[in-house]
Amino acid sequence: MEKFKTVSLADQIFEKLEDDIIVGNYARGEILTELKLVEELGVSRTPIREALRRLEHERLIQETGKGALVLGITAEDLVDIMDIRIRIEGLAAARAAKNCSDADRERIAALCDLQDYYYAKKDLDRLREVDDQFHDLIYDLSPGSVLQDTLTPLHKKTLRFRRISITDDIRVKNSVNEHRAIGQAIIDGDEALASKLMEEHISNAKINMIERLNENG
Repeated sequence: MEKFKTVSLADQIFEKLEDDIIVGNYARGEILTELKLVEELGVSRTPIREALRRLEHERLIQETGKGALVLGITAEDLVDIMDIRIRIEGLAAARAAKNCSDADRERIAALCDLQDYYYAKKDLDRLREVDDQFHDLIYDLSPGSVLQDTLTPLHKKTLRFRRISITDDIRVKNSVNEHRAIGQAIIDGDEALASKLMEEHISNAKINMIERLNENG
């Protein structure tokens, strides 16, 4: 693997291992050892040890004394994550509607246009990237850091399930339309409608993710 070159080496390694665990590159039940990761990543033990401590704090791994046991994100975890998002992401959307500036409105409209474009092109990878940007922007528009610090990691932890869900064209089309409606409510400054539509959007996403998970395992 290419050597990491940024100052925050442990951060880079943490992000890579976190992504690999979330998307299932490291399977639930697999044991990760420092030696194995040193060989895979081509770095010293010190940043790997720090990254593993952070992953344990995130409850993605569990130290066993013989290595780190991969816990990953289970179907039960997914239900909990989405239930939490349903309850608080609507609040984030309402706050976004309240605090949206003219520049923010332009950014929201541009992201909705990009989603339409990538959906028409059937470019699912880019569509998922814009989906992330749409939600991240809404989190950013919530005053303070608590909502953002809560929602950003939860959204990231659904990555594997969103990759499965995005293969369902009907759900993808509905999601694009739901984002458009949420975005318009935020642009219009309609806090109540933005909250309601976001809660419905996350609820629909939860239902679809669970259905796809049951089909694909």
